[in-house]
Amino acid sequence: MLAAELHSHSSLSHDGRDPIELLLGQAQAIGLDALAVTDHDEIEASLAAVERAEAYGLVGIPGMEVSTAAGHVLALGVREAVPPGLSFGETLDRIRTLGGIAVVPHPFQESRSGVLANISQETLTAADAIEVYNSRLLTGRSNRQAERFARRNGMPMTAGSDAHISEMIGQAVTRIDAAERSVDAILEAIREGHTTVEGKRTPWRISFRQAAGGVKRRVARRLSDLR
Repeated sequence: MLAAELHSHSSLSHDGRDPIELLLGQAQAIGLDALAVTDHDEIEASLAAVERAEAYGLVGIPGMEVSTAAGHVLALGVREAVPPGLSFGETLDRIRTLGGIAVVPHPFQESRSGVLANISQETLTAADAIEVYNSRLLTGRSNRQAERFARRNGMPMTAGSDAHISEMIGQAVTRIDAAERSVDAILEAIREGHTTVEGKRTPWRISFRQAAGGVKRRVARRLSDLR
């Protein structure tokens, strides 16, 4: 069984803080086997993390968090950026064409771009997997809804820390029964549902700090763009 962090953000994300070296270092320090850096609508840091992962004893999974017209979708295994703004179905098609799998994070939390604000539950079943444990939820209700939905529809399940600072890497872990220690084997195992999930909620103080830091960074970048 491989332990993987499948949902994390670097400083390339508009709301992320740390460079990939800190994310990789944290993943190594806590004994993870694999890490996916999934920045918002950016893939460069993820590809860089893949190149450096072996030096940290990790499998680097390329990917990103795509802002679809319906909400957020994790594109795991892609090595080219999936454009934002496409429909949910078009995004899934694009991810698969690029050799990846589509995992829907926090689908029931509409306030955080969960897709069920804009698509039906039937449409959601077209995804390859559902993130049923997200560490950044203030209550466990949305996670429980996601898990019930995945079980009811026989969908593969993942967990993700949704870490925006390096210390939160590994708050939620997906354990993957992969045939070998490789990206392709990991993606196939997730697609086939050979996963278990575990995690703990990000402390509210950390969530607040992450959110506040993200706002400050967005404002600074907008001011920089205006200059």
